[in-house]
Amino acid sequence: MKKLFQVLFALLFIGFSAQAQRTVTGTITEKDGTPIPGVAVVVKGTTIGTQTDGNGIFSLQVPSSATTLVMSFLGFTSSEMAIPASNVLNVTMQSEASTLNEVVISVGSRNTQRTITDAPIPIDIIGAADLKSTGQNSFDKALQYRVPSFNTVQTPVNDATSLLDPYEIRNMGPSRTLILINGKRKNTSGLVYVQTSPGRGETGADISAIPTDAIKRVEILRDGASAQYGSDAIAGVMNIILKDRFDYGTFTINGGVTSAGDGGYYGVSLNNGANLGEKGFVNYTIDLSDRALANRPGVVDAQGEVDSFGPDPKDPSYAAFVSQVKSFLATYPDARNINGSPATSAAKFLINTGFDLSSNTQLYANAAYVYKKVQSFANYRTPYWRTTDYGLLTPAGQPYIGYVPTFIGDLNDYNGTIGIRSELNGWKSDVSFTTGGNSQTYAVTNSRNRDLGAASPISFRPGGYNFSHNVGNIDITKALLSNLTLGIGTEFRAESFTIIAGDTASSYKGGADSFPGFGSANAGTFTRYNFGGYVDLGWDISKDFLINGTLRQEKYSDFGSATVWKISSRYKLADDKFVIRGSVSTGFRAPSLHQINEQLSQASFVPGAGIQIKGLVNNNSPQAFLLGVPKLKPETSTNFTLGLGFNPTKNFSITLDYYNIALKDRIILSSDITPGGTAASKALDKVLSDNGIVGVSFFTNGINTTTSGLDFVANYRNLIVGNGKLNFNVA
Repeated sequence: MKKLFQVLFALLFIGFSAQAQRTVTGTITEKDGTPIPGVAVVVKGTTIGTQTDGNGIFSLQVPSSATTLVMSFLGFTSSEMAIPASNVLNVTMQSEASTLNEVVISVGSRNTQRTITDAPIPIDIIGAADLKSTGQNSFDKALQYRVPSFNTVQTPVNDATSLLDPYEIRNMGPSRTLILINGKRKNTSGLVYVQTSPGRGETGADISAIPTDAIKRVEILRDGASAQYGSDAIAGVMNIILKDRFDYGTFTINGGVTSAGDGGYYGVSLNNGANLGEKGFVNYTIDLSDRALANRPGVVDAQGEVDSFGPDPKDPSYAAFVSQVKSFLATYPDARNINGSPATSAAKFLINTGFDLSSNTQLYANAAYVYKKVQSFANYRTPYWRTTDYGLLTPAGQPYIGYVPTFIGDLNDYNGTIGIRSELNGWKSDVSFTTGGNSQTYAVTNSRNRDLGAASPISFRPGGYNFSHNVGNIDITKALLSNLTLGIGTEFRAESFTIIAGDTASSYKGGADSFPGFGSANAGTFTRYNFGGYVDLGWDISKDFLINGTLRQEKYSDFGSATVWKISSRYKLADDKFVIRGSVSTGFRAPSLHQINEQLSQASFVPGAGIQIKGLVNNNSPQAFLLGVPKLKPETSTNFTLGLGFNPTKNFSITLDYYNIALKDRIILSSDITPGGTAASKALDKVLSDNGIVGVSFFTNGINTTTSGLDFVANYRNLIVGNGKLNFNVA
């Protein structure tokens, strides 16, 4: 009897299930009718789903209560469709590449809504799929494969530089490209690059800290934009747009190793979220990664070592020294150096959210936090260079063969924005507050302070840096006429830069080998604020002819005012297939708080003399006064761009843009001034010799430069190959 009831219950359940489900079929294509294979088709609010086949066809069993299907595929805009009574659903999806010609370009002008083909200035739009297709595991490295004239370099044996790699657009250094997140200014790093690396003497934002899976697209304006955005936009603007409304979650696993078997990398990333009905969304990303050391030291030249560290050839000890060098290098051809990409661990967290308070008002916010730990190595202290470690680093009973100081850096970076967008009687307003900061603290291990002798510790805390800012923005736009748009706005920014003192042993006299610490005399906190405002007019003289003009005024608490302007235009021909565009503008860049206040001792390699301690003095110091070094003033620029665009079909486009950037009073880190100069510098000579410093450098408005070039970009997309598509990009 019990088995009978079980059979009857199973039959009833099967019958109920059959009646409670239905089969939905359909075809998913692009606008031109091309089928899209591999599209995920999911019943909204459930995990029930399937994928389209090679002909774009799907068939799915859905509950009778289901009302909506969600279609999503990488490179296409996700869509939701109601299930019709016929249970047959044919869907046309729009590719991400085509939708990019319809998005509002927030970096082109403060008030106009232009498409890429309408833009009077060169703008790159890089979608999430394009970033992933590079195969690179960090955002900055992916950009290098997609954006003309964007470069970033990983530099070994450069201490704190290993925490974040320098980058630049149009060869102008990292400090002349403004980084925005969802249209709001991102904080720069606490570090100023003082080693012999790209970007020397400058600082920039840590764009590698932004998880790639959190990015919806990147808008890059390759033109001067100080009039629109203020300081730091001489070379261009990069606006990182975060993912917003939630379509589907992703879990990404990355891994790899170099061909030499070292530098192993693995990373995991989760992007997920939820929609708050039709009124809001939450989208978040968690990204964890770890990279091992990749070591490429090379072979050290014996004669070069002799020239760098040996006595004069006439010295009686010269022959014995040469023999010692050759003997050591015969055993260790690379001099035991560890040079290459450093070991790096990182944890990145980011959230983006928005909620409609009413039909014309939205509250929005985003926040991010990043932690990095980097381990790199200084040049190996060979036994013919550093002849003893007083038994501090050599294990008991073993012969002394030198030591390698180890550098460890900890980085914390955060940023957050909250704001309200609204529209009333045609007036669109955006009021926001942004905060952000970057702190770096350092440790040096397996090292010693030679001036402390046997009393030296072997681990040091040299100190570090911290930079933070608070930014308030008000932006208002209004279409005064059908072809005339007004934009006005203001920005208030307060900045703080701190040099964190290290322990006493790390900064005593010559300091810890490889990375002397920051003494209390060089430490401190420095602040400033600025206030700016702009007015922007866009005039569509006709459907083909556009003129845009912007005027901006800035006032800084520490150096005064700056006024800049920009005029841009474009003209379309042959049914929008040809575009002629150009712009002329003035720009400025305020000297950073780092450049104004940085003061330190730094271990640097001196050709022919090995590693020696050099000083960097700030422009407010007594040492700078003794040298007659003037205080820093802003850089100013004149930018000119002229370009052509050709878009014969929807899948093929070419742009060619000439640019010329004349930069006046460019801020550079000077070469070294050494003791033994003029009589006026004798007081400085004594300060240097008393502290074991062989020379000093300083920041100065030292040169005028002109940078010019051509940016060429060609795109061909949607070439049918089997069941897929192939895109070509040449930049």
